[in-house]
Amino acid sequence: MRDGKDARREPTAWRKGLARWLRSVMAVGLMAAGIVSAAAAANGSAAANGSAAANAADAAGKGAPNPAGSGSVYVIPVKQTVESGLASFLNRALTEAEEAEASLAVLAINTPGGELKSAEAIGDRIRASKVPTLAFVEGDAASAGAYIALNAGKIVMAPGSAIGAAMVVDASGQAVESPKVVSFWSSKMKAAAEMNGRNGDIAVGMVNPDLTVEMKEIGRTKAKGEILSLSAEEALKVGYADALAGSVDEAVAWYGLKDWTTVKVEPTVAERVASWLTGVTTLLLILGIAGIVIELFVPGFGVPGIVGIAAFALYFFGQYVAGFAGMESVVLFILGVVLLVLEMFVPSFGILGLLGAAGVIAGIVIAAYDTGDALKSLGIASLAALVVIAIVVYIFRKRGIWNRFILRESLTAEQGFIPNEDRRIWVGKEGVTLTPLRPAGVAEVEGQRIDVVSLGEFIDAGRKVRVVTADGTRVVVKEADKE
Repeated sequence: MRDGKDARREPTAWRKGLARWLRSVMAVGLMAAGIVSAAAAANGSAAANGSAAANAADAAGKGAPNPAGSGSVYVIPVKQTVESGLASFLNRALTEAEEAEASLAVLAINTPGGELKSAEAIGDRIRASKVPTLAFVEGDAASAGAYIALNAGKIVMAPGSAIGAAMVVDASGQAVESPKVVSFWSSKMKAAAEMNGRNGDIAVGMVNPDLTVEMKEIGRTKAKGEILSLSAEEALKVGYADALAGSVDEAVAWYGLKDWTTVKVEPTVAERVASWLTGVTTLLLILGIAGIVIELFVPGFGVPGIVGIAAFALYFFGQYVAGFAGMESVVLFILGVVLLVLEMFVPSFGILGLLGAAGVIAGIVIAAYDTGDALKSLGIASLAALVVIAIVVYIFRKRGIWNRFILRESLTAEQGFIPNEDRRIWVGKEGVTLTPLRPAGVAEVEGQRIDVVSLGEFIDAGRKVRVVTADGTRVVVKEADKE
């Protein structure tokens, strides 16, 4: 779903009340179990085995959340650039975990970051999850990856991993210095950190190089001009990691689950392809626009037309699999193309062309993840496609469609074409009308039937006439007896 919301029906009021009552009973039971477990641990009864949960807790210096002891754990990989395809995949994975009533969803993170809007959508979906979430940082949770991790309920990091470096950059990797953008992203990072009781200034220090952040826990101060990044050990000390663990299983054990069932959610082949396609939308639009327009201007269905159709098909396929496009966008696009083609052959004073362009633009924009980004990509693609079209049209200018509307051949006598004879030779000659002239008719002049016309008067058949003038194809006669 585009908005990432759960489509299941909301429970009725009595079900909500029953659920709250059951949770209260379970909480009391868990508290009692915790007291018993603590007493047993004090007496040394649990020291013989030394489970992975105890080891992880010792390393972290913190107690685990200690939820229900068993259940299913959904492990969701976040190991690619953060973009709209990843947002769609995470939405599907979390939805599956919710429908299965899983005990925990683990986000296995190792990403260099990516698009801010996609990261924001992912963060919203994580916060709205009906399943508890845990971010396990396997490698790097950089930039947008740090924001995703901060939105999870708990953060566990592997030794040697890092989190931070969330400065906003453009497509070329240069820092974005817009105060508005930096302030907005800083506030998003700070809110995500403080939501789970973490120091919001540290999150801002990962974004804003102008901020000075003192971290007494690790004896370090982020100076002005630096972007903050924390190692796993540093993150643990400043509260940006709840524990250290060497694997997902250790992280789940630290969380407090026992005898759980691991369900690994992987992107399907279609989702992998869609993820790649949504990252090259501008290129697909350039190829699509240029290919279709070139095919219209250069006769013969060939490579440009095939490339254009394939590019648009891949564009809509990627957006559809990612969950952004519906059939309405495809219908609008096809209808727009048909209208544009009709405009070239049916005179409509530009109406069909305007409607066609509107249909094409609407189809492309509606199918995209973000309207603003879609319009920007479409604008860039249109300019690039115009350059390609101009070059191709110039090269094939002698074969263009405009040649169909221009007569370039000369009909000469040398080629066997005989022009109309000069009718001025009939001037002054006499003949007889074969049909009545009203005022046009047929007369016989010197043995030849010719089309003639009177000066306006009626001349009956069989009357003697004289040719008085010949203008182009018109031979004018006058009744000879009245001269």
